[in-house]
Amino acid sequence: MSNASTLPARAAVGFKPAHFRDIIATAQPVGFFEVHAENYMGAGGEPHAQLGALRERYALSLHGVGLSIGSMHPLDREHLERVKLLCDRYEPASFSEHLAWSSHEGVYFNDLLPLPYTPQTLARVAEHIDAVQAALRRPILLENPSSYLNLVESTIPETEFLAEVSRRTGCGLLLDVNNVFVSCTNLGGCPLNYLDAFPLDRVKEIHLGGHHQDTDDAGAPLLIDAHGSPVADRVWALYEHVLARTGPAPTLIEWDNDIPDWPMLRAQAEAAECLLTDARARVPHASAA
Repeated sequence: MSNASTLPARAAVGFKPAHFRDIIATAQPVGFFEVHAENYMGAGGEPHAQLGALRERYALSLHGVGLSIGSMHPLDREHLERVKLLCDRYEPASFSEHLAWSSHEGVYFNDLLPLPYTPQTLARVAEHIDAVQAALRRPILLENPSSYLNLVESTIPETEFLAEVSRRTGCGLLLDVNNVFVSCTNLGGCPLNYLDAFPLDRVKEIHLGGHHQDTDDAGAPLLIDAHGSPVADRVWALYEHVLARTGPAPTLIEWDNDIPDWPMLRAQAEAAECLLTDARARVPHASAA
């Protein structure tokens, strides 16, 4: 199998069709684009025409949301075959999925749902990742979730769970820094402690995004991983903390709701690129490749 990721250690954004004309008009200050795989499982048409044109110019990352890797039920083999066909067609530099489940007995949900961290679920997640990697003939990346409640069944800390899944399967990890901030705020944890316990040597891509601030029924802060606003200052600070330990890494700005115009989204990528440049300067012989 190939490497888990060959993405350049540059800033990037999630591609939105509304930005296509602006992106194609001139060279953009991004290293790659990422798309949700499920949006491109049709046979052709304008979505594939745009993605093909984009792929000719930039590296591509496919981000899945429908494999339901955390489910205790078998993988949907037809869905996995659709993912494989998409990977074969575009040869992305990376394919990633979530540590979550999103389907049950043929019913698909619109949310990425949590799973308890137990030896049983760890074995099942590893089994599913092995099956996905065998089908795609490549290692994948697994993303840490955003959490809104503690599951009493859990007996393994999330960072240890992810580290062991990666060790057993050889998959890489996708570190979503906004998810870390959201989860730690909601569950009363310390994001710096979480990041210091995270297996950063397995991280092949980083996600940054915005969140929505709310309160729960008791009036306590509740953050929602909404992807509809700029990256928060505290998330930028956590990102700098990560880069100080990892050096430059491929970094994606996620913005999926209330989508801004292209200059605003590009500016978020440029802010990440500035921090990557600083990180690169601190690492002898580091490059953007």
